Amino acid sequence: MAEEKIENLDGVGEKTAEKLKECGYDNLMSIAAASAGEISAETGIGVETANKIIASARSKMKMGFETAETVMKRRESVGKLSTGSKALDELLGGGIETQAITEAHGAFGSGKSQLAHQLAVIVQLPKEKGGFNGKCIFIDTEQTFRPERIRQMAEAIGIDPKKALGNVFVARAYNSDHQVLLADKASEILKNEPVKLIVVDSLTSSFRSDYTGRGTLANRQQKLNRHLHQLQKLADVHNLVVYVTNQVMSRPDVLFGDPTAPIGGHILGHQATFRLYFRKSKGDKRIAKLIDSPSLPEGEAVFRVSTEGVRD
Repeated sequence: MAEEKIENLDGVGEKTAEKLKECGYDNLMSIAAASAGEISAETGIGVETANKIIASARSKMKMGFETAETVMKRRESVGKLSTGSKALDELLGGGIETQAITEAHGAFGSGKSQLAHQLAVIVQLPKEKGGFNGKCIFIDTEQTFRPERIRQMAEAIGIDPKKALGNVFVARAYNSDHQVLLADKASEILKNEPVKLIVVDSLTSSFRSDYTGRGTLANRQQKLNRHLHQLQKLADVHNLVVYVTNQVMSRPDVLFGDPTAPIGGHILGHQATFRLYFRKSKGDKRIAKLIDSPSLPEGEAVFRVSTEGVRD
């Protein structure tokens, strides 16, 4: 159904179809999941016409209720991307899921960015080796991306380093507006490239620096919420993995247990499908704790970060 041409929708002529495609609305799902305001603002099509197009797309997509059996069949298309560590894969039920946002938070040096680099390499492997034969979009907000690490990790698993570097599209985000814009731009790359992974490292850094003080908190959270929904839509429409890293803040009022908490509040807590907490252990060892998942139990896994990448 999703493969039906958008030209067949009510209210869509040749020129309207061109405008929609130029703005990334090139399939029924992307139109059906949008609002009339969004489509109107991006394409210049009138709101009434946009409403008509969306209604037509939704009727063709049959977006009403369905049985759990149908949902189960659709879940069969969900893929699992290996992390490079069997213990970490087991904790995540076989790897990092497509059609979901996986968030990892922890202190500096806990392995969040290292896993981001590792996933950018493993996604290029064939399915039987834990990858998707795909490419990666990497949105870097903290200047943490290092092509040298991609090269090292690629060599370690037998991928041509030059080819591996060519399969990762990197953009540096300078503020939260730029970050949101880059997520929009990602949909343009997805039209022409087999991207199966989007990394945002880190998700909250630019939002923290752009919005300081309690008075700006509501605006920050609204914008972060829109950004997360935008990423989730890309994950659903293109059946890809979204992996985001997150910073932590210290909580001086906590006397027992871990005195840190992830940034992003309830918005990120509810929108991220899987939440991982990383912490340092002895030497190159790291501990990952799964703290939220819709179907998996809480648990921990020990992995290490070496020159070769993320390993058991």
